[in-house]
Amino acid sequence: MKPKHLLNLVSDRLHTLPLVVLYLTDGCNSRCVTCDIWRSPRRNMSLERVEQIARDFRELQVRWVLLSGGEAMQHPQWPQIARRFRDENTFVMLLTNGLLLRKQADDLVGNVDEVIVSLDGGDAPTYDAIRGVDAFDLVMEGIGAARERGLPVATRTTIQRSNFRQLPLIVEAAKAAGVNRISFLTVDVSNEYAFGPRFAADASLPVLGSAAPAVSNALSPDEVQEFGGIVEEMVTRFAPDFASGLIAESPDKLRLMVDYFAAINGAAGFPRPRCNSPHISVVIEVDGTLRPCYFLPAMGQLASGDTLRQAINRSAALSLRQQYRTGQRAECERCVCPLYKGPRALLRM
Repeated sequence: MKPKHLLNLVSDRLHTLPLVVLYLTDGCNSRCVTCDIWRSPRRNMSLERVEQIARDFRELQVRWVLLSGGEAMQHPQWPQIARRFRDENTFVMLLTNGLLLRKQADDLVGNVDEVIVSLDGGDAPTYDAIRGVDAFDLVMEGIGAARERGLPVATRTTIQRSNFRQLPLIVEAAKAAGVNRISFLTVDVSNEYAFGPRFAADASLPVLGSAAPAVSNALSPDEVQEFGGIVEEMVTRFAPDFASGLIAESPDKLRLMVDYFAAINGAAGFPRPRCNSPHISVVIEVDGTLRPCYFLPAMGQLASGDTLRQAINRSAALSLRQQYRTGQRAECERCVCPLYKGPRALLRM
């Protein structure tokens, strides 16, 4: 059955669905400067919708499910939901800001296969400035609690103006906490579909395309040059951690992040990422709205009575996949979070 995954790569119809991303809740207990979802009224995904999704997992050969939000751990039934997906022989990943990790660490055991923690600062003041809560120590204690219970933990840092100088400190803090993987991505400053309605028109801000996004989190030209130097220092200083995979991104991928910030300032074109996420994954929001990924618009709805297979292969979904595949989606040119699985990777699943 594994070769069935390859059929996804030869048409815009999905025959399997390796990755499912679920927004369990719109609620969030952080106040991040790069995300406005916490301003929205809280909605929680119902157990009925969870069941509607889970019952198609075996037929669609779902390999991974990522529980996200909002803050997934604020859903009052998240352990039950995680266990339901695990019962389908799916690898369950929990993406969390970490504020509830210490308190709910026992609920991780037997329900989650991996914890991914957002870590946007290497010290308390920087973390507080970016995440809007004074919780650096609490998050680090939560990571420790998860590791003590045998859970693999990865950290993910969104690189932006307030923390790019701290990348070495973030690596050291994560290593001291005993994490299994350290990952980085660049801040998004232009996508209108991801992370809530973050952008308001402001004539004083640089214009990307037809929008005037809030780019205060991006790097200036001088900071881009400084960031490039920091990356090269990291390549040398943490060479064993790159080689072992502890730092998930290769040196060349970090250098592309420097190029991304340079492109924001008009110094070069955006490095178009290699991505086939819409052909191997789907994002399902609390209300059943379907997206091909975080950064593309809605492609339909998982309505009552639908199967997941039906919903992901309706005409709007096929059209959106065709648009991104043929280079018609401008959002893809500036994507900060590409996901690519080639034929060999799909066959290995």
